[in-house]
Amino acid sequence: MARQRATALLIDLDGVLRVWDPEPTAEVERAYELPAGLLEATAMRWGRLKPVLAGEVSHADWLAGVAEELAEAAGGADRARAAVAQWQQYRGEIDPQVLDLVREVRAAGLRVGLATNATDLLDADLAALKLVGEVDVVLNSSVLGEVKPSKEFFTAACQALATPPDRVLFVDDEDRMVRGARVAGLSAYRWDGPAGLRYVRAALELPAG
Repeated sequence: MARQRATALLIDLDGVLRVWDPEPTAEVERAYELPAGLLEATAMRWGRLKPVLAGEVSHADWLAGVAEELAEAAGGADRARAAVAQWQQYRGEIDPQVLDLVREVRAAGLRVGLATNATDLLDADLAALKLVGEVDVVLNSSVLGEVKPSKEFFTAACQALATPPDRVLFVDDEDRMVRGARVAGLSAYRWDGPAGLRYVRAALELPAG
């Protein structure tokens, strides 16, 4: 049986609406003589990252742990803390085409939710990126205490959107997130860049652009 048309959009932040230039991180690693890739490898290791995304520790505590682990490689605790602080100054950039899509979806009368595994810094990031008010609801894993792609995360997202799962289209750049959303009953599309705009607009039955 054919699925009903989606009447709400649930969109990922990092990798879809917000994009990251790798150069600022590389600059920090060069400045502090850290091996290339070590900063993110340390910070994003799942055992260290999951607690902050689940709201079990603060963003500040997560960064303190990252700096502590990097101390030897950076040549001391002070240098490691400085490197991590400089790394954190870059907060990514908004993809204007995706933001235009979000605005178009809302203008068509459809609700839009932002679904992200994030820390307690998310509200500050959204303000700095001028995204406050650009979506109807924000689903932050560290607030929910549930990390995407758990079924509980997607259930909470659909409830926040006041939309049944089978009427929600989820867009994310990671395969495991897309699979998790489908298990939870949502339609889901793996984002691979601006080429995906046409698919999302068609799935939501927006006028061809």
